[in-house]
Amino acid sequence: MQMTYLEAIRQGIQEEMERDPDVFLLGEDIGIYGGAFKVTAGLIEQFGERRVIDTPISESAIVGAAIGASLMGLRPVAEMQFADFITCGYDQIVNFAAKCRYRWGAAVPMVIRAPSGGGIHGGPFHSQNPEAWFVHTPGLKVVAPSSATDAKGLIKSAIRDNDPVLYFEHKALYRRVKEDIPEGDFTVPIGKAAIVREGRDLSIITYGVMVHVAHEAAETLEKEGISVEIVDLRTLAPLDEDTVLASVRKTSKVLLLHEDTLTGGIGGELAARISEKAFENLDGPIVRVTAPDTPVPYSAPLEEAFLPNATKVAERALWLARY
Repeated sequence: MQMTYLEAIRQGIQEEMERDPDVFLLGEDIGIYGGAFKVTAGLIEQFGERRVIDTPISESAIVGAAIGASLMGLRPVAEMQFADFITCGYDQIVNFAAKCRYRWGAAVPMVIRAPSGGGIHGGPFHSQNPEAWFVHTPGLKVVAPSSATDAKGLIKSAIRDNDPVLYFEHKALYRRVKEDIPEGDFTVPIGKAAIVREGRDLSIITYGVMVHVAHEAAETLEKEGISVEIVDLRTLAPLDEDTVLASVRKTSKVLLLHEDTLTGGIGGELAARISEKAFENLDGPIVRVTAPDTPVPYSAPLEEAFLPNATKVAERALWLARY
């Protein structure tokens, strides 16, 4: 069945709410309005106001209520209207939800949905990619699907997980990605990357919307006789180190790609692990293509210059392939 990224997330949530009466939603304008991006449209009509809860504009209250409900055995799915606003609940996420299992063995089966990323001219307060902040926190799981199939499979896995999961859904993918979704009940495992394009000369390791940028760059590079392998991480915490290292050992050259800014991003962690565990397999330096260390510009031309794109990726990959 053909479905957009947005529709796949909605269907995954809907199926889990039908399967498990302990699953409920909370967030700003997610009920009658259907959410800022309409991901939850129609769910209040099906499940009612007790399971699709419109909240005040207070991310700290949303996160706190979700943590409390999860400790009482429910499975809340909390929506941040934009990932940028998750900072208002940061203390409760990293100092409470993330530490409950470590402190007293308590399960915290909650999901925080966070629409992230640029490319929609949202400016510095509605376009950030804050995933690395949470990857740094033990006790949290972090996922970032790139396809509609993975969007559905990972939201279902996240809801069923007994630990807190941050689910980063890139806004630019909502209606631009459409594909055939497998029939029936299926999940995508948390902690497992996917090889989405086989290649022999160079590995591009990435996630989220940048998977599509990597594919576009790979098509350009193929015309130059360069075969690119693309690893879609899908999960950022825990990282699927085995799949990453296997690809690096196969191609011997690696380009790390993410929309997030350079310093302290996922690329730096990956570079360290590759250097530690596959250094002797490398035939060139590890290359990163990321956004620069500035806030996301509001101006459309500046935002275009800020974001990684296929041209930038192809240029750096071509340099690396010829190294």
